[in-house]
Amino acid sequence: MKFSTLASGLLALAPFSAAAELAKRATLTRVNNFGSNPSGVRMYIYVPDKLQANPAILTAVHYCTGTANAFYTGTPYARLADQYGFIVIYPESPNDGGCWDVSSRATLTHDGGANSNSIANMVTYTIAQYKADPNRVFVAGTSSGAMMTNVLAATYPNLFKAASAYAGVAAGCFYTGTVAGWNSSCANGQSTASQSAWAQTAQNMYPGYTGPRPRMMIYHGSADSTIYPQNFNETLKQWAGVFGYTYGQPQQTLSNSPSSGYTKYVYGENLVGVYGAGVTHDIPVNGAADMQWFGLSGGSTTPSSSVGPGPTSTKVSTSTSATPSTPSGCTAERWGQCGGIGFSGCKTCASPYKCTFSNDWYSQCL
Repeated sequence: MKFSTLASGLLALAPFSAAAELAKRATLTRVNNFGSNPSGVRMYIYVPDKLQANPAILTAVHYCTGTANAFYTGTPYARLADQYGFIVIYPESPNDGGCWDVSSRATLTHDGGANSNSIANMVTYTIAQYKADPNRVFVAGTSSGAMMTNVLAATYPNLFKAASAYAGVAAGCFYTGTVAGWNSSCANGQSTASQSAWAQTAQNMYPGYTGPRPRMMIYHGSADSTIYPQNFNETLKQWAGVFGYTYGQPQQTLSNSPSSGYTKYVYGENLVGVYGAGVTHDIPVNGAADMQWFGLSGGSTTPSSSVGPGPTSTKVSTSTSATPSTPSGCTAERWGQCGGIGFSGCKTCASPYKCTFSNDWYSQCL
């Protein structure tokens, strides 16, 4: 799995001198024994000197090619933890290239024994170790980390209360049946489905779960040529379906929000999309907006002003790269794409799954 490095954009965003400021603060610390770690994910934690009683927890998940330390120094979350007294967990990928496993069956399954399982165990360890508030546990990530953010929201909805995903894909979209595999159809915006199909994909990751699910804020840029902008739409479809909203019909559409050049689509208290005109894959982290979304900085988590009805769809680039030829004799695993106009991948599903038609462009093994 290959992504362009986000470090330059993230470092440019942080409104402080990393070398000077980090020297004055508590330090990033490795935790070696946090419980079961089936996939070998490394845990780092930042506990501010002025920690609240029963603190909140933010799990900050790095991009592909990144590290825990790079995300610690290159995003504003540690500085904000100093300000608001919450704990930040920085998981570090054990996989080649630093990408997260968002593509294996195990990671897309609750307690499946892969990267998502290890990260969830870091959170439960931190709750117990620091007497943290289980009702204030959040997750945020960029690129591969945003993909993992969506996966964690689907596999551990009982654990996380809200999430913020920058330039990712819908949970399950990147499925390949391999650890940290690359899914070009998904990356190129070709994996499209109805909101009900995407919602079912997320719900299947924790069978039988009927409790509350984390509120989702989805960021993407219109000029993203690594994870194509169509993935913004597909991710909104997924969570709109989960929460019972209608994709393409947000309750509010706010121009130049949260900053100039961005448009915010507010579906309700549980789902917000933020789309940046001309923004590339190096999308900046908006720490202030995340703090508000998580309820860590006070105030409402959704906008109070109304700006007319939203568009029937979010217009984004749909250009794609060439699709590889179909491998002979292959089968697609559960949640994998198995058909659709222009699709040339595996069209036979592994038993007992069946190729289920979603629309002319997308069928999936369910």
